[in-house]
Amino acid sequence: MPITADIVESWRRPRVVVRRLLARGASEPFALSLLLTFLILAFAAQAPFAAREATLNPQIPLIQRLFAAFLVLLATIPFWYFLAAIGHWLGRAFGGTGSYYSARLALFWALVATAPAMLLQGLVQGFIGASTGTVALGLLTLVTFLTFWSLLLREVEGI
Repeated sequence: MPITADIVESWRRPRVVVRRLLARGASEPFALSLLLTFLILAFAAQAPFAAREATLNPQIPLIQRLFAAFLVLLATIPFWYFLAAIGHWLGRAFGGTGSYYSARLALFWALVATAPAMLLQGLVQGFIGASTGTVALGLLTLVTFLTFWSLLLREVEGI
């Protein structure tokens, strides 16, 4: 099934989607591809705001802003793996029986599934800049991610 269809279905039935992803079998390249998909989408989400800032403040060109955002996103890869391990440890503390791979899959899929909200936030921030509305939208995106992650983590840990 295409990833876009899985993302749409995740907004209605996230547990079904993660079960289907787990049924593929453990594949670390697949898990890494989900994380890289998220990072690409996160980069795309930052582009409108970077373009706005480059227009308002031309001392720092757009290409430099985008390159910096790209490097920062690449630097977060170890953080996401560590966060997945913490999720697995929390699942274990509550009696979960999942694996480190399933915890990574749950986290990485929660990130990818949250991408539409993140892209919307980036687009709004690019149009109106930093404001109360974009902060509220950012908080809504964070709550969406945490909801997805908790549901998926409980599913893969068997809690």
